[in-house]
Amino acid sequence: MPQRHPAEVSTMSGQTPVTLGICAYNEAANIERAVRSVYEQTLDGFCLKEVIVVSSGSTDGTDDIVVRSMTEHGSLRLIRQERREGKNSAVNCFLDSKGTEIVIILNADTIFFDRSSLQNLLEPLKDAGVGIVGGRPIPTNDKNTIPGFASHVIWSMHHHVSLAEPKIGEIIAFRDIGTRLSVKNSGDEDTLKMELEVSGYRSVYAPDAKVFNKGPETIKDFVKQRTRVNIGERSIKKEHDFDVPTWKLKTLYPAYVETMKEMGFHPVKIAVSTLLEAYSRLMANLHVRLRKGDVSIWDPVKTTKKL
Repeated sequence: MPQRHPAEVSTMSGQTPVTLGICAYNEAANIERAVRSVYEQTLDGFCLKEVIVVSSGSTDGTDDIVVRSMTEHGSLRLIRQERREGKNSAVNCFLDSKGTEIVIILNADTIFFDRSSLQNLLEPLKDAGVGIVGGRPIPTNDKNTIPGFASHVIWSMHHHVSLAEPKIGEIIAFRDIGTRLSVKNSGDEDTLKMELEVSGYRSVYAPDAKVFNKGPETIKDFVKQRTRVNIGERSIKKEHDFDVPTWKLKTLYPAYVETMKEMGFHPVKIAVSTLLEAYSRLMANLHVRLRKGDVSIWDPVKTTKKL
């Protein structure tokens, strides 16, 4: 009989069932830790009905690890996509397979910070007017390296921007109102946020819903990752005239000031981090202006794949 974990509880009166999805492509190094961190969560007012891993064409043993974990976690399920089709396709597959209104999406290379992180993420959804909630990623990178420091700068900026206006990403919980993502684009969280806000729901940032992730370990990978993220955000602006908070000067400038205070006096690393992001944004703008389009399937940034 599978061992029962804190989050693996039966549906009871007063508890709202939720489903958590993990999108994975060749995540053998991380998937077991990600799944285990989910089942270590303690919930109040919510119950975890099911955890669904969508594995998109994985060839490194990810699927086998999930299958083995299913013997321990009775509500864990695996959906295999025969070929890699991009995260948006995997998200759509998850949404079409789940059985609850409220859903959570966790990246396979991300783990919860502590046992209360998921509860903190779900808590705002007790308000029927809230449609989507984003948590706070905490990078595990060494601040003594340039790319590691730059990753901490990015996520500190993300945090301070979100305190003013929610920027949803990395870990999200939301109400499924029927939105499905374009498989030709990469903007997943921003698209969901946009559609929910258009439908009259509010977006909320939950700073205590923390997750660990890993940023790039090389400058080349940092620029690669940041450029592709910015391409997705610029594409949403161009196609839907939807402004992502991290591109608004009124939120960027005060967030930058707070981030500099938080990071301490490191003028060289701060200058280099700022230039790397500026360059990435310039490349993203050029990509979109030249009508090269968004990209749905990206080459993995390999140095981020071992948490």
